[in-house]
Amino acid sequence: MQRYGMLIKVKPDRLEEYKRLHAAVWPEVLRTIQECNIRNYSIYYGEGYLFSYYEYVGDDYQADMAKMAADPATQRWWAVCKPCMQPLQGAEETWWAVIEEVFHID
Repeated sequence: MQRYGMLIKVKPDRLEEYKRLHAAVWPEVLRTIQECNIRNYSIYYGEGYLFSYYEYVGDDYQADMAKMAADPATQRWWAVCKPCMQPLQGAEETWWAVIEEVFHID
């Protein structure tokens, strides 16, 4: 299992919309997340930023992320969510910036 932490800015005028969307994530998107070996997935908000955490339990992260990106429902979901977010400088292509884990304890 591999842990991932990611960071992105949320547009202040779109925070409530983002929260509303994530209060009712489309079932087909949730299914794809599971099929792509993502577990224990959470998104937190604080001080203008969204922090996501998830655990990857598969064997080929790149292939699973490509599968997710190719999923039509996920593409539509991302198109709805993207206007709410602003990538960090340098992460425009990937949107969410992967951040380094500096401490963990079970």
